[in-house]
Amino acid sequence: MRHLLSFFFLISLTAGPAFSDSIAPREGWQVVPTTKAYQALVDDLKASIKAEKMLLVTQASASAGAKGRGLTIPGNRVMGVYRNDYAIRMLEASVAAGIEAPIIFYVTENSNGTATLSWKTPSFVFAPYMDEGGKALEELAAELDGVFQIIADNAVASR
Repeated sequence: MRHLLSFFFLISLTAGPAFSDSIAPREGWQVVPTTKAYQALVDDLKASIKAEKMLLVTQASASAGAKGRGLTIPGNRVMGVYRNDYAIRMLEASVAAGIEAPIIFYVTENSNGTATLSWKTPSFVFAPYMDEGGKALEELAAELDGVFQIIADNAVASR
């Protein structure tokens, strides 16, 4: 009986939802906890991307996929953002850097009902290609750092 109880206890520890409270600041990342609910942050991020004349070129959501399977997990969405003129400049500087586009924003739901916005800065994403891409890639990355920061600032701002 004790083994059976231990088994159910272990299952209860591993079967619970994984919340993004565990996302901690790390090298090259910006991590911004917000007071917004998950869907509100997703919607505001989409609007901010559009307002900065960038394009949402990819998105995926594990929580939406799970919902389609009848499961409920905390909100989770990756959103790839880029624009063709940046892509051309990037490729002129480094074809290898093209594997990094689009650059990803990550929206995660916290256990307290709020959401967190995270992203790797473009300068961090492109760092491995700087020897090849030189000053042109360095300038592009710095410009995109600013664009992504503006998008994030506007998305997390309270309305």
